Amino acid sequence: MIHLVDDDPSVREALTLLLATYGREVTSYPDAAHLLANIEKAQPGILILDLRMPATSGLQLMNKLTDLRIGWPKIMITGHGDIEACRRAFKAGVSDFLTKPVDEHVLMEAITSCEAMLGEFLAFQENSHLIDLLTAREREVIELASKGFSSKDIAAALEVSVRTIDSHRANIAMKFGTSAVAEQTRIWLAGHQ
Repeated sequence: MIHLVDDDPSVREALTLLLATYGREVTSYPDAAHLLANIEKAQPGILILDLRMPATSGLQLMNKLTDLRIGWPKIMITGHGDIEACRRAFKAGVSDFLTKPVDEHVLMEAITSCEAMLGEFLAFQENSHLIDLLTAREREVIELASKGFSSKDIAAALEVSVRTIDSHRANIAMKFGTSAVAEQTRIWLAGHQ
């Protein structure tokens, strides 16, 4: 899913048609307010933001999205780019900065790069959600298990019985959806990046 925010209807229409020819689904918005009004129910995706828009600029919109913890990859486009605007955009977390008229091959390269970043973001978000399900004690157990400690070693370190540790490990397996220690460790480590 691509979310396109540009105040110029001809740019929105042209980019939407172009991206559709590449099999991308696009939702376009005439300004930041329309995106922000729909962001909670929007499918996670790549954001393509116009730098200069009335009311709320692309950079201001990026700051608002950061405040809302929307970490989706962002591409900034502009017809009036300068080095300072580009620097500020990258400092704010934009993935790419393109000038209008946007070259379709450069845009698709930027989108392909953002798709990989979006996949990583969504995986991190899912792993973080799974970790949030754990109790404080289960977090201690998985932290030690991820370092290669056995149940017996974990029990000694936490001054509880092995049976208690095994019970915590069973709960972790249920919450993570896997009993494989390697997969639990991957989830644990991926959720803490």
